Amino acid sequence: MTTNPQQFPVSMRFFHWLVAAMVLTMLGIGVAMVASLADYHELVSIHRPLGILILILVVIRFVNRQFSTMPPFPATMSSQERFIAHESEILLYTLLFVQPLVGWGMLSAARYPIVLYGSLHLFPILPHSVMLYAALRKAHTVLAYLLFLAFIAHFGAVLFHTLVLRDRLFSRMAPYRAPRASKFVH
Repeated sequence: MTTNPQQFPVSMRFFHWLVAAMVLTMLGIGVAMVASLADYHELVSIHRPLGILILILVVIRFVNRQFSTMPPFPATMSSQERFIAHESEILLYTLLFVQPLVGWGMLSAARYPIVLYGSLHLFPILPHSVMLYAALRKAHTVLAYLLFLAFIAHFGAVLFHTLVLRDRLFSRMAPYRAPRASKFVH
């Protein structure tokens, strides 16, 4: 079975969709944590280990990307669009890496335990400091908004290319095996 050179490798598509589902879950949990004090502790008990799992998967995904061949962009994309796509990818990777680290640091500064599962806890990465906790908590919130906006921009660009331009951009990362097409250029 040959691979489709106009589609990301299976491993990249798998990690993309897995991380996307986890990030959407985290954004939903984050909103619910702010909106519902009754469920706060239960939501936090999901939020913390899921954030660390996202951090681990983003590192794996980034390493996997370094050893994978990228499919070409559609011919409909101008050089400016390609530049923006590349820079937004860097922004998303950075946010997906930094956000969990800031959360881990924030909890470390507050001396809150980060329970992964049962008695398995993460070690603190920062010293105890109420001021540091307050700054990191604000940073965690700002980064969450930035991540949400970056996600919306990414999703909007894919929708535009898929529904308006119909240039098969989505097929590059589709979770299914996309049929081959000849409308792509390097």
